[in-house]
Parts: sequence; structure tokens; C-alpha cells
Amino acid sequence: MFVDQVSVYVKAGDGGNGLVAYRREKYVPMGGPAGGDGGNGADIIFKVDEGLNTLMDFRYNRHFKGKRGENGMSKTQHGKNAAPLILPVPPGTTVLDEDTEEVIADLTVHNQQAVIVRGGRGGRGNTRFATPRNPAPDMAENGEPGQERNIKVELKLIADVGLVGFPSVGKSTFLSVVSAAKPKIADYHFTTLSPNLGVVDTGDQRSFVLADLPGLIEGASVGVGLGHQFLRHVERTRVIVHVIDMASIEGRDPYDDYLKINQELEAYDANLSKRPQLIAANKMDMPGATENLERFKEQLGEGLPIYEISALTREGLRDILFAIADLLETIPKNKTEIEDIDETVVYRYQKEEEPFHITRDPDGAFVLYGNKIEKLFKMTDFQRDEATQRFARQLRGMGVDKALREKGAKDGDTIRLLDFEFEFIE
Repeated sequence: MFVDQVSVYVKAGDGGNGLVAYRREKYVPMGGPAGGDGGNGADIIFKVDEGLNTLMDFRYNRHFKGKRGENGMSKTQHGKNAAPLILPVPPGTTVLDEDTEEVIADLTVHNQQAVIVRGGRGGRGNTRFATPRNPAPDMAENGEPGQERNIKVELKLIADVGLVGFPSVGKSTFLSVVSAAKPKIADYHFTTLSPNLGVVDTGDQRSFVLADLPGLIEGASVGVGLGHQFLRHVERTRVIVHVIDMASIEGRDPYDDYLKINQELEAYDANLSKRPQLIAANKMDMPGATENLERFKEQLGEGLPIYEISALTREGLRDILFAIADLLETIPKNKTEIEDIDETVVYRYQKEEEPFHITRDPDGAFVLYGNKIEKLFKMTDFQRDEATQRFARQLRGMGVDKALREKGAKDGDTIRLLDFEFEFIE
């Protein structure tokens, strides 16, 4: 089964907790703190494996969670860092954040890697908090929570050449006779339900990858038919071969077919109209094809090269394959855009995220939330008084007390932060 788009939840590993411990050695009076730091949580990394060509591995497992770091140990020993969770993906994989639509990674080259979510750092042990004023602190940090995201993973096949055209114009037959690929071939629309790839050997020490894409119809760029699901795969191709049924077996006009398919490509991505294109005038062995070809050439005028072929009888295939190979030699291998790219980097000011926000529940309680304040809360060990007092000082330093007073908080009011409730005390 071909899978080219999935939604996945990823959660990196949390950091290990720091430890509260003291040296207790014979003949060593006042040994002091000896609690080690926790280890870092596991990153989740996507790595390209050129042996894959589908996102099938993500179809039945859509939740991935990294291991947490090991807790700190006595004698100031650092907890072990968790090994990253590496997930193999096929070349051409794009990873997007579902909430923001931000592109996290675009993976195209074998062994290329990208960190999708980062593991939390380990919490600090009590050794880290020792000061001349407090040489034996009774507190340590919990590990930092790992990042979590809902992501969309899309696959855009990396092929040198893409076959486009209406359903039943002979794309699958063309692929089957010029390569070892065995696509399903039948005389009804949308026989091809997923892209097929084949390696073509021209016989003169040259080869290229050819993709047979499901048939497009009018309106495909806005979701009509099946082709819109696979238009993204045309983006990666360096050359487009437009297969046209020149015999008009289904009663359509070849020139009208040509215009409609190109309109759909341009509507999906304007850059596709600039991609080098060849026309394969297929089914030239059928009655009426020669007359239709002459009329097509008159309507098209000078411009794109037209190659007369019959995928069924294999006539003309050698010429078009050599033409494709010649054209590919003139196009950069790893660039889909032929135009110059503006490499100017623009740095824009990004407003720093507010450390906390305040709202009120229907019962009158004040609710604190925000990434920074929630992270501080999760990294605090409330079973130890010193850690609790430190958290209170951090809130005061962030301006939480002042903001609550401005919102109308009075002595004895309930304050909520995640699952924790405490009283506001003046």
C-alpha cells in the first residue's frame, strides 16, 4: 500500500530528575552535598533511508515517545542521557507542524537527519545549588519536559521525470514497457490509484527514474478526482512528460486536454509551468491519430517538442527516451528551480512570548498558564520546602504577584496552575 501523507504525534523524552544527597564517608566531617544531575531526555530524529518509498511505517503507529533521561545519582554522578529515537523516512519527506503550518524539515538526501522535537535537559542535583550562604541545600530540580508536537508528514516522490495526463491516456503502459515496473493496467479511469516508480535504462549508459502519476482531470487542483492527492509529487520532478491520447478514443480534443492539464499544474503551483516539458503523442497506431496530430501541431504552434509514440507497439519510444536523457543532462540534479535563488537572509524581530497569562474560572479562581511558568512548575519538587520557596521567589521575580493584584486577587483567593491549587497570601 502506498502512503504519502500521515498525521503523527511526537513527544521527546523528559530530562531525568536531579538528586538530593550528601557525602557520608568515614573520617570526612561535613561532607556537603553530593547529588548528581539528571540525564537529558531523548530527541526524536527523522533520518532519510533511500531504501524506503512510502510512509507505510507511520500508518499503524502514529504515536512516538522518546525515553526519559536517567535520574541523578549520589557521589555527584550524572544520570545517563537517553539515546535519540531515530525514525527512518523515505527521500522527499516534508515535516510540518500541524498547529502552525511551519515547515520543520525537508529531507531529500540519503542519511540526512533532522531533529523534530528536542528532549528535555536533566534537572540539577543539590550540588549545583550550594552557596557560601547555603552550603548544604535541601533541594534539586525535576527534569525539563521534552517537546511535544502534532506533525504532518508528507512524501513528495523524488523522480527525474513525471508522467502527467488525463486518465487512460497510456501512462502506465508507457512506464511498463520502458522500465521493469509492473503497474496495474486496465481500460477504466483511475486504474492507477498511487504513483508508480520505474528506472529507465536508455541503452547508452544513461538512466533516470520515471514516475507514473494518477490521472488528472479538470478541477484536480481544488480537489476533484484522485489526481489532486498526488499533484505534490510533480513538484520534485525535473522534467514533465505530458502524455496525450492523440487518437481521441474517449472523444476528447487532444489540444483541449493539453490546455486543461497545464492549467491544473499551474493552479497547483505556478512554478510547474516553468518546468521543462515534452509531449508524448500516444496511440499513434490507432485510426485518426495522424490527422489529430496535424491539427494539434497547428493549434500548438512552434514551441514544445512533440514525439510520436505508441506505448502498445513500442514505436517511437527510443527517440523520446533519448530526448528525455539529453534534457536531464542540462538540468541541475538537486535543483527543481532553474531560476536564480535570492539568498538574502532577512532577520525579523520576533516578539518574546509572554512568560504567563491570567484568566478566571467561573468559580472565581484565578488561573495561571503559559509555557515558561508551566515549565518552572514541572521542574519544581514540591515535596521539599526549599524548592517550594524558590518557586515562590521565581513567581515574584516574574511579576506574577503584582499581576494578580492588578486583576483583583485578594488574601485567601484560590490560584490554579495546571493541577495545583494554592492560596494567594498578601
